[in-house]
Amino acid sequence: MEATLYGDGETDNQEALVREHLPLVKKIGLHLVAKLPPSIELDDLLQVGVIGLIQAGATYDHSRGASFATYAGIRIKGAMLDEVRRNDWVPRTVQQNLRRVSEAIGQIEARLGQSASDKQIAQELGMSLEEYHAMSADLVHSRLVSLDDTTQTVESDEYNPFGALEDTQMREQLAAAIASLPEKEAMVMSLYYAEELNLKEIGEVLGVSESRVSQIHGQALARIRVKVNAAA
Repeated sequence: MEATLYGDGETDNQEALVREHLPLVKKIGLHLVAKLPPSIELDDLLQVGVIGLIQAGATYDHSRGASFATYAGIRIKGAMLDEVRRNDWVPRTVQQNLRRVSEAIGQIEARLGQSASDKQIAQELGMSLEEYHAMSADLVHSRLVSLDDTTQTVESDEYNPFGALEDTQMREQLAAAIASLPEKEAMVMSLYYAEELNLKEIGEVLGVSESRVSQIHGQALARIRVKVNAAA
């Protein structure tokens, strides 16, 4: 990035802000790529992240109160998430399995009036516990981007999480759904999205394997889908 980042009339201060915050692009890219399938290349995220940073430098307005780092972080992450969506990396079978698990959870909880366990969900789906755990681990990828969008929407109102959460009421329903999760699932969601720990670190906190964290995370996403749909 040795060339001038802006056209005539742009200030040196804007270019300086961009250069100063280039490490932020790599930081966000590394954090995000760790949550994505291996098919997503870090270099691709970094390229679009730099574009997001440049756009942030051109549109930043300090009078709105947010620091440039906060504003740029939103634009960088948004650009990266857009790139992931354009690549359409989530297999259709994963989305179909998310619906299957969500429907099973909904049916069990309607009958029993309590949270469905993984054993009950596996039985409802007609599969072994091991098969269900493998399926639920894959569900981590089905709604990852949308949940990150939810965080971005709360901060910036620029993005539209879950495709349907278009207003404050729907975002409140999502927050309530997360809060009502079983304890271990709620803890995984909090550590992953709020504390920004990776799966291995969460496993160390909970005393379980990384694969088990993936299973808990995927099941939590399916359960959230049930609760948000019920409240909608």
